[in-house]
Amino acid sequence: QVQLVESGGGLVQPGGSLRLSCAASGFTLDDYAIAWFRQAPGKEREGVSCLDSSVGQTYYVNTVKGRFTVSRDNAKNTMYLQMNSLKPEDSAVYHCTADPPVEWCQNPERPVDFESWGPGTQVTVSS
Repeated sequence: QVQLVESGGGLVQPGGSLRLSCAASGFTLDDYAIAWFRQAPGKEREGVSCLDSSVGQTYYVNTVKGRFTVSRDNAKNTMYLQMNSLKPEDSAVYHCTADPPVEWCQNPERPVDFESWGPGTQVTVSS
C-alpha cells in the first residue's frame, strides 16, 4: 500500500522547535519530489516547501525561509521538516505529499491544488 504518514507535531512555545517526519511505505521516497503544506482552521492550504530530488533542490516559501529545513533519510525512507523559531502563525495541520506538480514544486507560494497522501500532524505554537 502506497502511503505517507506524518508525525512529530505537538504543542510548542513561540520560539521553540519541532521536527516533523514524513514516513513513506509502498514506494521509494527518493524517487519523487516531496511537498510539505499546511492548513490552519478556516484558512486555505498553504505551501511550505518542496524537495525536488531530480535536481537536488529544496524550495521554501518566504514565510518559513531561514527557519524551516527539509532533510531526508533514505535508509528510513523518511523525510523531515525541521522547524525552528516557531511563531503562532505557524500553527496548522502539516501534510506531506509525493509527486506534486513540477511548477508548484519550484514555487510553493502557488496555491495548493493537490491532496495530501497522509492524515497530517497538528502543530500548535502557543504560550
